[in-house]
Amino acid sequence: MALSDLLYPDNPKRKQELINLHQELLDCMSSNFHATNELVGVLNKHLGCTITPIEMRESSTVKENCEIIIQVMSEIQHQVQKIDSDMKEKLEPVLYQKLYDIKEPELEKIAIAQRVFSIILGEATSTAAMVAIKLLGSSFLTLTVSKLIGLLAAIGASVLGGVSITIIGLGLEMILHAILGAVERSQLLTAVRSYEKHLAEFKAASEKYQRAIHDVTSLVRQQVQ
Repeated sequence: MALSDLLYPDNPKRKQELINLHQELLDCMSSNFHATNELVGVLNKHLGCTITPIEMRESSTVKENCEIIIQVMSEIQHQVQKIDSDMKEKLEPVLYQKLYDIKEPELEKIAIAQRVFSIILGEATSTAAMVAIKLLGSSFLTLTVSKLIGLLAAIGASVLGGVSITIIGLGLEMILHAILGAVERSQLLTAVRSYEKHLAEFKAASEKYQRAIHDVTSLVRQQVQ
């Protein structure tokens, strides 16, 4: 047993607590990577986008993985904004406004969007138009992505940012830095509090993000069947 553990017997418990919280964060990030790739697949297949799928890098830090997913989320936002710009440019103002009119039937919106995509892509399916309408009409998805990008940036900049995403790496790092019990205990308390705060916000935002993507991808699957 380390000298610091003898001096501060609650340290082993706090180390395990931190490792458990770290695993929760990684599981949440992994789910976000998966959901993001699902949406990327839909955008690439149906809307002519060329966004590169992403994967978590186990040899990298939390911050580096946050930056990977932030980059592709920002690209998704850019593509949605581009779709909106194309619609605005190629539609008469009255038709463009109909796309955002909650009273307008969705089938009518899809028909309008399909006309634009037929010009942009040369050929367009109703699925492409439906995806576009779902993304354009979902301020929920747009706001959720913005929220999640902010939280990912905060996590990357926090005390968690420089930690390797591997659990073994985290455990070894904490043990190697356990030189003085008082210092280690302070670091652990700060890290645990930081994890708890960020994780609670991150999990809530991630669930909303994943649900929003599921709404789009499930509609696509139904349309294709």
